[in-house]
Amino acid sequence: MKRLRNPRTGIDQGDVMVFADFENDGAMWTGSGARERRKMVRFDESFASPPAVQLAISLWDMDTTAAIRAELVAENVTANGFEIVFRTWADSRFARLRASWTAFGELPFEDDWDVE
Repeated sequence: MKRLRNPRTGIDQGDVMVFADFENDGAMWTGSGARERRKMVRFDESFASPPAVQLAISLWDMDTTAAIRAELVAENVTANGFEIVFRTWADSRFARLRASWTAFGELPFEDDWDVE
C-alpha cells in the first residue's frame, strides 16, 4: 500500500495470473461460446470505503485463428478487495491471462470516530 502525504488516500496495486488453461485443456483454451473466469483479490490493507479499481492486461496468450473477443472488469469491489472478471465468447481461445490492477481510495484515519 502506498500512502500519499494526505494520510487519508491510499494506493494499492498488484499483478495476478487469472488463468492458464492451456496447461490443462481448460474451457478458455478448448471451449467455445460464452466463458468467464473470476479471480478474487484482497488488498494489503482495508480501505475506509470501496476504492476505485483500474485493471489492465499484463499478459495474454491467445490463438490468432479467430477474432479476439474479451472483456476485463472489476466487480464486487469492497473496502477489503474485489473480483477480476475476464469474459470471452464465440470461438476466441485464450491460453492464459494475467491482469495488473491499481486501487485508489480513502483510508481509515486514526482520528476518525465510529459513533453508533
